[in-house]
Amino acid sequence: MDHEQEEESEHSFYEFDLAEPIVKAIRETGYSVPTPIQVQAIPLIMEGRDVLGCAQTGTGKTAAFALPVIHRLTQCRQPPKNQIRKVRALVLTPTRELAAQVDESFRTYGKHSPLRHALVFGGVGATRQIKTLKPGVDILVATPGRLLDLLKQEHVDLGYVEILVLDEADRMLDMGFLPDVTELIRELPTARQTLFFSATMPPDIVDLASSILQDPAEIHVAPEHPTVEAVDQYVYHVEKHNKLQLLMHFLMSRQASRVLVFVKMKHHADRVAGQLVRHDIKADAIHSDKTQLMREKALADFKANRVNVLVATDIAARGIDVDGITHVVNYDVPRDCETYVHRIGRTARAGNRGIAVTFCEPEDEDALRAIERFIRCVLLVETDHPEYPPAPTRAPELQREAPSDRAKTRHRRGRSKKEVAKENKETTAPRSAVGQDIKPRRQPPREKQFRPEKQGKKRSGQTRKRG
Repeated sequence: MDHEQEEESEHSFYEFDLAEPIVKAIRETGYSVPTPIQVQAIPLIMEGRDVLGCAQTGTGKTAAFALPVIHRLTQCRQPPKNQIRKVRALVLTPTRELAAQVDESFRTYGKHSPLRHALVFGGVGATRQIKTLKPGVDILVATPGRLLDLLKQEHVDLGYVEILVLDEADRMLDMGFLPDVTELIRELPTARQTLFFSATMPPDIVDLASSILQDPAEIHVAPEHPTVEAVDQYVYHVEKHNKLQLLMHFLMSRQASRVLVFVKMKHHADRVAGQLVRHDIKADAIHSDKTQLMREKALADFKANRVNVLVATDIAARGIDVDGITHVVNYDVPRDCETYVHRIGRTARAGNRGIAVTFCEPEDEDALRAIERFIRCVLLVETDHPEYPPAPTRAPELQREAPSDRAKTRHRRGRSKKEVAKENKETTAPRSAVGQDIKPRRQPPREKQFRPEKQGKKRSGQTRKRG
């Protein structure tokens, strides 16, 4: 965090009266100034209030609930060492990467406390996770699907949960987790504290929260523009078949040491990453079809600068917290405006600036306009690149525009076939170098072929007259 921000801020982590082990851990991380969402959320959570928190990505929402949760559990009397611990705090996240990030935050801030932590997610074998849960844990971070499987197999007990946290709650609905989340909530005690956090809060999430939270304190920390102000945003207009060449030009012409590229489809991620590798660009792909070990390796290589470009689907739009991402490239325009906000939020973190560029195909213009309306900002158009659609180079007097299909259809209406054919023949007639029509070569007249006279059909009841 910048020193200028520390001098200007009037708040400090020390004013929250957090437990000494937590203060010690915060001091070791080097943070001293809380973010706006932390300033508002931490005291309310420490009081035991239900909270519905909304703040843009990269503003420290994880610490906003992790610090007070650790404090509350630490202040309670700890069970004896030989007694099996019960899950007292449950954090649900939509993706494995986000779950791992949240678990790491709990370990960082709670390393001096006696609390035990566990991480549960799918995509890997459950044996090791079951072994971790067997002696009991205080804080459990999980994805809904795997936790529900372990619950049905009676490897975990949620009957003692005191605090429930839904991180990126809006994404839970987008990914179809609502049935699993609803089933898990039924297993929790009704007397509990519930916390909802997300970067975007659409109406369906507000409705869900109102049915679960008890007299919640609503926190909305949002700037005038819902995107990070430290991100410079550009749009590149490009034809679909030129996007890969534009990406390689962008990577080679910019000082982009760590770039995150977002695509729509899984096979697009593999194809784009493979093409970059063939052109000696260190790249890898990450998506849900890859095994968890492959995803962890790709992310670890990206963090360690062994890979400079990580091509990802939207599973990485939330949960990848990598310092020093200089550029975010929307290779494909996102399907919804909220996803755009989360994508570009992967850069410009921890007080740094970042750059986000979007490759816009002609058919994506409407989606781009919707994004600009949502963020209340017009993206700067970048034209200085070789794949920019070129202007017409032919002289005006030599240009002859062919009528569109719709125009041809209009011409055909109410006209005979001969008239349409004649008009199309005139339209497509070749031209000379000076712009004058070249008369088509006259074809010799076709000889008439002998055709016998057609005899009339014989009607019933009639006989032909003989001559």
